[in-house]
Amino acid sequence: MISRFERTANYAILIVFAALVLVPLVNVVATALGGPASDRTGIHLENFAQAWQQARFSTYMANSVTVTLTVLAISLIVSTLAGYALGTMTFRGSTVIFYLFLLGIMVPGEAIVIPLFFDMRALGMTDTLWAVAMPQVAQSIAFGTYWMRTYFRASNRSIAEAARIDGAGPLRALWSVELPIARPALVTLIVLLFMWTWNEFLIPLVMSPTGKMRTAPLGLAFFQGQHTVDDTLMAAAAVMVALPVVGVYLFAQRHFIKGMLEGTVYE
Repeated sequence: MISRFERTANYAILIVFAALVLVPLVNVVATALGGPASDRTGIHLENFAQAWQQARFSTYMANSVTVTLTVLAISLIVSTLAGYALGTMTFRGSTVIFYLFLLGIMVPGEAIVIPLFFDMRALGMTDTLWAVAMPQVAQSIAFGTYWMRTYFRASNRSIAEAARIDGAGPLRALWSVELPIARPALVTLIVLLFMWTWNEFLIPLVMSPTGKMRTAPLGLAFFQGQHTVDDTLMAAAAVMVALPVVGVYLFAQRHFIKGMLEGTVYE
């Protein structure tokens, strides 16, 4: 039984940490909507349009969306299939394959990005979508396979076994039985991969030396170098870059929280 003092202390701690997170965010949004130093009155929505135009965010946002959707599509398909196989089936070499995926999580991207750049350049692939997306696909598959394998190993196997008894094959059981139950885990994986891919800085910087495939976070960094004094435009640009991640999280927060806290939800 939690006492009134413990409950009050818990709420107080949560309020303090929420304030530490929200106050800087509110400050950035307020700055983005504010006017120049000579006129801080009123709401200035034109800051967003000006920052969008000056920073060429139409190109950078399009690049970010293309790269993120490519990484998500490939990673989700491969991670789900690999996690399902490693989590529900026993076959020769399965343990070795799983540890290879774990190795992909343990090796930091900074350690391989330079050799990878020279390989991409030798193949003539720099400044292309695949040069920016495929390294992130590899990283995402490594984590996604571990995530989905953990879910499938802990899931209720009796439902899938009943489907197989009724004549469903492995793929049919996965598509019709396992995936609907695995929705919280899948949504959590989607949110995490979207956030990591959208915010990736190093790989687009290295793999697109001419800036042809420059993404929104990278464009924001270059824009910051040009507008270190104009804090309103910088804040507006930062809000626009962060808004897609916030929107995806808010849209999927119910399943995201379930996936993070419970791991599995049976319906």
